[in-house]
Amino acid sequence: MGMTAPYKAAIIGCGHRAAAHIEAYYHIPEASVVACCAPSPLRREPLAAEYGLCAYADVAEMIERERPDIVHFITRPDVRVHIMSLVAEFGVPLCTVEKPVAAGVGDWLELQRLEARSRTKFAICHQFRWHPGLMRCQDAVRGGCLGEVALLDISSGMNIAGQGTHSLNYGRSLVGDPRVRSVFGQWSGWDKEDSFQAAPSSTFALLEFENGIRGIWTSGPVSPRVGDPSTNWQHVRVAAHAKNGRVNYEEFGRWEIVSASGTETGDYGNMGAWASKNLEAQAGFYRAMFRWLEDDSSAPGTNLAVSLHEWAVVLALYQSCLERCPIDMDGFRPHEDLLEHIKR
Repeated sequence: MGMTAPYKAAIIGCGHRAAAHIEAYYHIPEASVVACCAPSPLRREPLAAEYGLCAYADVAEMIERERPDIVHFITRPDVRVHIMSLVAEFGVPLCTVEKPVAAGVGDWLELQRLEARSRTKFAICHQFRWHPGLMRCQDAVRGGCLGEVALLDISSGMNIAGQGTHSLNYGRSLVGDPRVRSVFGQWSGWDKEDSFQAAPSSTFALLEFENGIRGIWTSGPVSPRVGDPSTNWQHVRVAAHAKNGRVNYEEFGRWEIVSASGTETGDYGNMGAWASKNLEAQAGFYRAMFRWLEDDSSAPGTNLAVSLHEWAVVLALYQSCLERCPIDMDGFRPHEDLLEHIKR
């Protein structure tokens, strides 16, 4: 990228999402991407050539030679535990990971153990949490002018592994990130289109948060359509209904704040504008990571401990359906063969 910067970043995984992670650094003059890594030269070499990076086939070699301050891990979920453990062993200060954080129960348990022992600060890439429209909605709710929140309405068009943890994190961000206290869920079918984000085709859950707020959380075809109806991915939506008003944010649609003083609204624009805002949001996430590096008390709301709780909520939804009762999150431990039960 042709610049000297105090923070060095490296990319693990050179698929289609890698370019956006790299280009987000155009908004961060105090940092730069220096290297990328993938086993296939057909993936890593073109990316390295386009962005002027050093290319590596081996993660350990890249980390040893480059000594990055932050690593961005952009791969499928089922290979993350090993490489996240490797990143921690090498003492990389910061690491971001694509969603979902886990693929099942076993790796969720392993990541809990990693989070407890690791000095590396991990966070999950729910970057739209830093989207200007969603941040306006967060400020409106947290500012108190809308009064006490009674209900969160959270939905996404892809399955729960594909977008469900995104939507849950964005919904929680509106009301100060309360933990989920209980889950009463239902699911149907099995989505075979994306083997790397395997999950039931549709899920529905009633959530109770620790602060008493209730939530409705849906993923898949049962969710409302708020974007292009010909897609399954343009339908991420979070809304908070309060005593004196409401907020509504659609990733591929409108955002709206309704209060006693009137209505404030905006629109995602078009796909070009969406891509531009995505890079800004990605940069906002990275700046939050660098602040966390300097201040241990400023962990972003997508840190690994938070994301492991959100994946536990996914697993609790599954188990709720199997047991036909609400699941209390306090002390929840899922059946280790939970996903096998669901597939059967």
